Amino acid sequence: MAAPSQDAGAIASIPALLDRNAKRFGNKPAYREKEFGIWQTWSWAEAKEEIEALALGLINLGVQPGDFIAIIGSNRPHLYWVFPAAQMVGAIPVPIYQDSAAEEMAYVLDHCGARFVVAEDQEQVDKVIEVQDQLHQFEHMIYLDPRGLRKYDHAKLHEYAHVQAMGRAAIDELTPELTARKSKLAYDDVCVMLYTSGTTGKPKGVVLSNRNIIETSKNSSEFDSLGPGDEVLAYLPMAWVGDFIFSIGQAMWTGFCVNCPESPETMVTDLREIGPTYYFAPPRVFEGQLTNVMIRMEDASKFKKRLFDKYMAHARKVGGKILDGESVSAGDRFKYWLGNLFVYGPLKNSLGLSRVRVGYTAGEAIGPEIFHFYRSLGINLKQLYGQTEASVFITQQPDGQVRSDTVGVASPGVELKIGDNGEVYYRSPGVFEYYYKNEESTKSTKDAEGWVATGDAGFIEPDSGHLRIIDRAKDVGKMANGALFAPKYVENKLKFFPNILEAVVFGNGREECTAFLNIDLNAVGNWAERHNLAYSSYTELAGHPKVLEMMKGHVEEVNASVAEDEMLSGCQVHRFVVLHKQLDPDDGEITRTGKVRRRTVDEKFADIITALYDGSEEIATRTEVTYEDGRKGYISATLKIVKAKTVPASAPKAVAAE
Repeated sequence: MAAPSQDAGAIASIPALLDRNAKRFGNKPAYREKEFGIWQTWSWAEAKEEIEALALGLINLGVQPGDFIAIIGSNRPHLYWVFPAAQMVGAIPVPIYQDSAAEEMAYVLDHCGARFVVAEDQEQVDKVIEVQDQLHQFEHMIYLDPRGLRKYDHAKLHEYAHVQAMGRAAIDELTPELTARKSKLAYDDVCVMLYTSGTTGKPKGVVLSNRNIIETSKNSSEFDSLGPGDEVLAYLPMAWVGDFIFSIGQAMWTGFCVNCPESPETMVTDLREIGPTYYFAPPRVFEGQLTNVMIRMEDASKFKKRLFDKYMAHARKVGGKILDGESVSAGDRFKYWLGNLFVYGPLKNSLGLSRVRVGYTAGEAIGPEIFHFYRSLGINLKQLYGQTEASVFITQQPDGQVRSDTVGVASPGVELKIGDNGEVYYRSPGVFEYYYKNEESTKSTKDAEGWVATGDAGFIEPDSGHLRIIDRAKDVGKMANGALFAPKYVENKLKFFPNILEAVVFGNGREECTAFLNIDLNAVGNWAERHNLAYSSYTELAGHPKVLEMMKGHVEEVNASVAEDEMLSGCQVHRFVVLHKQLDPDDGEITRTGKVRRRTVDEKFADIITALYDGSEEIATRTEVTYEDGRKGYISATLKIVKAKTVPASAPKAVAAE
């Protein structure tokens, strides 16, 4: 079913969309949540009643128009309801990453001046209490799960259900005030404030209006014909702009159902039970799923392994063509049908992706091999390119024009241009209003005509109009010999291997490239078990000679592939180190969304980088780490520096004479 055909401008806010959905789709499922193994469902009419009760409770608690309400927790319908409830009363919702340390939360809470916090459970409540002395405007906290909180001081602590109950009790008294506040909501009013991941410094508060969110949700939904019959699984961080646009913006515009898993541990099972038709995951999730598939096949019987290899080879040959409607022989189609019967179908079902009609990946570039693997199974996986500042969508891939080397064409309503330095610029109805309390950054990012600098280097193909992203503009450089240096290109190839979780490539201004690698503990641990290799810790396994030899093989295979690209052949990895610890957001080495903070890595592991280039064969190092309870400690290790074989670059192709 197609999305509702209604002019976005006629609806001025998310609460207005909620009112429309309650009338149009009253009994249709709007939210589901799995609790104690059972799916609980709320219709659009029921959801509206719950949200309005919360909004009345917020007014009763003293929330004023313009107040900031922070939201901290995992994907729960009750937490999603805080967004429209806050908007109804004129407040501004500010979601915060639930895995943030207390000090990280303190920065965001203090920066936005949140008077109110809605927290999921005792863990999140404790974090806020730990830093509340730093929060001069903080007044009240609402908690969803009461377990463990009975003996806390409840002077400023309120149970979510009690806030709703107080709202229902005062419905006659407070409804006129709620109605008045809702009627004042305008298209250009603030809808939400989302904080960037902060790869280059402190996170910035990105202010997005109702116009930004509604126009973007409308355009992107129509692009993929999303409608009320679609199902999504909401499992990504609520503080991330992608989850907000899918689980709030598009859900409210189209009326589709948002499903919340019971826990991260049950996510795969819940995914299979829901069978979403619209699915989004960052590359790291797809990489993890592929790693698990490969681990299972290594443990499978010889017959199953042979069957898998045979039909996957055929899928790689024709699967993408069949998906795109291209011409494929009857014999190949029949063989693919058999493959779907024995391999692809069961595999998609085990991944929970059997019903996916539209799948997207974004946030980081995905390795082409991983991308083609999923499409070869018949999963309509596409790439989009976006930013928080764009309300997500900058480019999308139309059906039939899906390629691994581009991020698609400009999304509806988006204009693109390339700056003189190769940087990508865009403007659209989704362009953010401003950075909160940061006029300087706003002016340097968005010019007077509304063009936004992405910070990414790329170019637009003249024939197709597709955008190709090379790398972050600040990361693209040149080798000492003038050859192009684009680390992400090599890192994505390395991360295709299930054994490699993360890769960081160095080489800007140097004679040759080197790299840090992180092993995937699940994949390499499984491999070690099959090969009877004993180990007692991540550090010991990462430094095992046989693991290093395996990593060397992966690096050399990537070098051979990189050598085939005339423009980037100089980016082959000559020497590498398998790090003694995983890069971790708690240690500031990657963001909460999984992006490497290169500056931090450069500074923190400067001694190892030096050893990669000074001819050392090993390096003794000591690194500070943060434990789950917030305590600091150190890991010491002696790391072997491995030399990898490189391949002479391919000669430029000769041009035939006319």
